[in-house]
Amino acid sequence: MKRSVLTRYRVMAYVTGVLLVLLTLGVIAKYLLDMDGAASFVQIVGIAHGWLYIVYLAFAFDLGSKAKWPVGKQLWVLLAGTIPTAAFFVERKVSSELEARIADRDPVPVKA
Repeated sequence: MKRSVLTRYRVMAYVTGVLLVLLTLGVIAKYLLDMDGAASFVQIVGIAHGWLYIVYLAFAFDLGSKAKWPVGKQLWVLLAGTIPTAAFFVERKVSSELEARIADRDPVPVKA
């Protein structure tokens, strides 16, 4: 597995996680605090999160299939983009696990 597969997953995990936190804060502002402008904020961030979550799903599925994960683990990683802040924790765990596997596979450069 290439490092670029992990990198694009990590980027989308952070983007999806940040948007979901913003969406959650926007929903709280809209319904609990009744703030002006929160409705348009929720609409814009909700649409952005929805589209980018689809990209996250594609990258996470690609990562899971190349890492040969069991179905349960792959489902947990896919669902992490729907639970506020879960994407950050799952991304950290997945990255530390796969970084070790990638490091073991990379050849050590020889000095001339």
